[in-house]
Amino acid sequence: MNSVIQKAQRIIIKVGSSLVTNDGRGLDHAAIARWAAQIAALRALGKQVVLVSSGAIAEGMLRLGFERRPHDIHELQACAAVGQMGLAQIYETSFRAHGLGTAQVLLTHADLADRERYLNARSTLTTLLRLGIVPIINENDTVVTDEIKFGDNDTLGALVANLIEADALIILTDQKGLYSADPRKDPQAVLIQHGRAGDLTLEAMAGGAGSSLGRGGMLTKILAAKRAAKSGAHTVIAYGREDKVLERLAAGEAIGTELQAQTGHLTARKQWMADHLHTAGQVVLDAGAVQKLTAEGKSLLPIGVIEVKGEFGRGAVITCVDQAGVPVARGLSNYTSAETRRIMRKSSNEIESILGFVEGHELVHRDNLVLV
Repeated sequence: MNSVIQKAQRIIIKVGSSLVTNDGRGLDHAAIARWAAQIAALRALGKQVVLVSSGAIAEGMLRLGFERRPHDIHELQACAAVGQMGLAQIYETSFRAHGLGTAQVLLTHADLADRERYLNARSTLTTLLRLGIVPIINENDTVVTDEIKFGDNDTLGALVANLIEADALIILTDQKGLYSADPRKDPQAVLIQHGRAGDLTLEAMAGGAGSSLGRGGMLTKILAAKRAAKSGAHTVIAYGREDKVLERLAAGEAIGTELQAQTGHLTARKQWMADHLHTAGQVVLDAGAVQKLTAEGKSLLPIGVIEVKGEFGRGAVITCVDQAGVPVARGLSNYTSAETRRIMRKSSNEIESILGFVEGHELVHRDNLVLV
């Protein structure tokens, strides 16, 4: 039995170009319809699902008459722009057949590297999920260059898993999973059913790029699993054309290769904030706020802040100190330093009247805060 997907409540599903476009012959409407039906079944189980789909460039190539993937960046961007139209249309139609709405979300790696854009993307995706929508994510290949040359949607799937703290990442591919050798060349190759994300021996087993359509091979999937594991997400690599593969995984069936994360959500997030980020500023807390954070595990509200030191933007990592200057916690600020100065010592109910908007009732949400 495979309990990783069975237990997962928030799942990222990544589908590769060769699957979406039937190995380059055009969007595979029947396959997309089957995945939509399976995702609807997962939704019926109470699971939240985000779909990361390749295929825009491959579909654009077909529509524009390219027999091979262009090398010219602007031709690739044109393919992406044309192909994205068909991709969005078929997903919308397929999910509507099951009473599910979809949303197109185009991201670049730069969106996830910038803290403010990162938080905006996170807020948008979590809101869409809360509203019952299935987000369809692709790289914004129409405006980026480096991502087209070096990026891949396996990595994007892992970044999204980290972004919204998914429980699991399912990578659907045209292979059964990770093998001890390339099964297309070595008949003695054995399927690796279980492993640990980040295991270097697995990276050694993985080969190069798999097809002329996409940019990723098995190695990118192994590295994606390693990246996703940093936020506690487990990864399953499975054959996308397997009958009802998503439903069977959700039922606990062992399919493909399962790579387990060794770190839980909270631990990974706390390590990330505590050890790997430099703080942009400080907020001084009153005794009541210190008590709420340290003894009761509460969020930091603006009313508990008595002074703001330094300049920082929304999404910056700030240090929370007591009145003696002793660090109490670190966390991601929902407001800039200038905004914080305006709302400090104020009730959360007053934020909108003071600023004209609300990014959150908390200055730092407890999910984005770690004690030090």
